[in-house]
Amino acid sequence: MTLRVVLGVSGGIAAYKACELLRRFTESGHDVTVVPTAAALEFVGAPTWAALSGKPVATDVWSDVHEVPHVRIGQAADLVVVAPATADLLAKAAHGLADDLLTNTLLTARCPVVFAPAMHTEMWEHPATQANVATLRQRGSVVIEPAEGRLTGADTGKGRLPDPAEIFELALAVLERGGTGLDLAGRKVVVSAGGTREPIDPVRFLGNRSSGLQGYALARAAASRGAHVTLISANVSLPDPAGASVVRVETTAQLREAVLSATANADAVVMAAAPADFRPVSVSDAKIKKAHDGSSPSIELTQNPDILAEIAHDRARDGAVIVGFAAETGDGTGSVLDLGRAKLDRKGCDLLVVNDVSGGAVFGSSDNEAVILGADGTSVEVPRGSKSALAQVIWDEVARRFVG
Repeated sequence: MTLRVVLGVSGGIAAYKACELLRRFTESGHDVTVVPTAAALEFVGAPTWAALSGKPVATDVWSDVHEVPHVRIGQAADLVVVAPATADLLAKAAHGLADDLLTNTLLTARCPVVFAPAMHTEMWEHPATQANVATLRQRGSVVIEPAEGRLTGADTGKGRLPDPAEIFELALAVLERGGTGLDLAGRKVVVSAGGTREPIDPVRFLGNRSSGLQGYALARAAASRGAHVTLISANVSLPDPAGASVVRVETTAQLREAVLSATANADAVVMAAAPADFRPVSVSDAKIKKAHDGSSPSIELTQNPDILAEIAHDRARDGAVIVGFAAETGDGTGSVLDLGRAKLDRKGCDLLVVNDVSGGAVFGSSDNEAVILGADGTSVEVPRGSKSALAQVIWDEVARRFVG
């Protein structure tokens, strides 16, 4: 289905990144109208936007007045995305100012609106900007948390425009849920993703095949529903999901420390990461060499802490919803679901997402299917589909369990 998308571009150095975002929308078959501010055209000229969108662009309300663009563009839109959104643009939008075509469009739009801020850290953290962001979120707009990294000049910090591909995915998730999709607004959620690695020597480790795709889909979905997201990422080589604060870890011990720290004020914790169950008792300082006689070294293992059981049984916050994952294959003791139900009871979490990973299914795939078991006896089957779709169902189940 062709959607009518308005891409607003305000005057920041990150305006050039919006070109990629525009291409993603147009190459997906959507009808995109680019509405830049006059300042944005100082960074990327009108011919570029016109060539990429196939439409002329204007910044003021005086062009083609007979078509009443300052009203019609917003009225006709299915989605408005502003990327980058500067501190000035956020302030105007929060206070209802309308001195150009983009701000008029924001006032007339009745569709989902997504702002992707980009500015220096000090500007983002200023109380005025934070108050404006809070106002926009309260009114139902999605304001994505900026990414951290290199800014203009030599500065580094929070304020980078998130990866355009991630903004695109988040915007589509917002659009799919429509105007009722911000049920996680104001909630703080923690998601873990990927697989931990336990070093054996400087070049080898014990690990697993988790790609992190499901955890990243969960983080993206939560951000699209208005949540403040902390993503704890274990050895994942994927772009940071737009709107998530990313904490990187390697070992299970590091994952545990990060999870315990992040869950203190969390409304929900989704443990999609695959921690290694065991680690070597000792780690060699030097690479372990092959023996000339063909013998193999012996590696003594010890069990890693059970992070899911720990945070479920010793909850840092009353009312927090704890979600675990179970990658099962079934064995002589029971089926995949039998093992899943036993694990749910043993772990003490509120929800357990059970995957049948027989034959290596799920790992690294863009699709997934699962059964979501609830401690209250519920069971929700999610047929094979995208990991993003499964993520939305998981958050549906989490949201239903929030108290107050």
